[in-house]
Amino acid sequence: YHFNGSFNNAQSVSSALDELAQSGYRDLVEKDRSLILEAFEKIFDHQSFTGRSGTFFGYEGLGCVYWHMVSKLLLAAQENYAWARQQAAGEATLQALSGHYYDIRNGIGFNKTPAEYGAFPSDPYSHTPGNAGAQQPGMTGQVKEDILSRFGELGLVVDQGRIHFQPNLLRPSEFLPAPGSFSYFDLQGRQQKIELPAGSLAFTYCQVPVIYRQGKGTGLQLIETDGTVREQASSTLSLDDSASIFRRRGKIVRIEVAV
Repeated sequence: YHFNGSFNNAQSVSSALDELAQSGYRDLVEKDRSLILEAFEKIFDHQSFTGRSGTFFGYEGLGCVYWHMVSKLLLAAQENYAWARQQAAGEATLQALSGHYYDIRNGIGFNKTPAEYGAFPSDPYSHTPGNAGAQQPGMTGQVKEDILSRFGELGLVVDQGRIHFQPNLLRPSEFLPAPGSFSYFDLQGRQQKIELPAGSLAFTYCQVPVIYRQGKGTGLQLIETDGTVREQASSTLSLDDSASIFRRRGKIVRIEVAV
């Protein structure tokens, strides 16, 4: 079940009750109006949605605080999915957690249009009122959580100084249905293009392109600057290879992972 997304506050609920009263439910509305409004406020507790300070700043609003809370919920759901896998939870549990995760994901971020949000950012700062300059850097709040969540979806995990590729939460629909290309900027600032086959996807990490390929088997290939290709059965990089990527040494120019 989902709450009515068009209800912004108790006034929205009251207006809906007024409509019901005109549709033959007048007696029930008069009897239960106060009970319904009280239950609505008790569940949503709107007076507490005032930011970390307990009061609204001049550039804050209920909407931006709510969006950030949903992004935090998304990240928490992903962390619980990862924890469940570590605990060897059953497949039914993992599928349920994955379903809840993407249900939350569909309600925030790029899945919503500017028309649905009611706003669209036009500068790199998250709060820039018309009567003043930038009030808060844009790379805070919701954006931060969404970046963490996206790398989690891709299964890129850093643990004990080593890079792991574990795309267990990644949806099959994200892989290319037909051949395509991927453009990026390398460590020298030059734009590069990689041709991708169907059944693959690509992203960069520390400016090193990572390509996931669907197919049989596991493991990965490390392609180095001189053309050397190193294959390994594990989807976890060594400490040295991980450090090379973190420090942008340029020795490894591409990673291809079988998933």
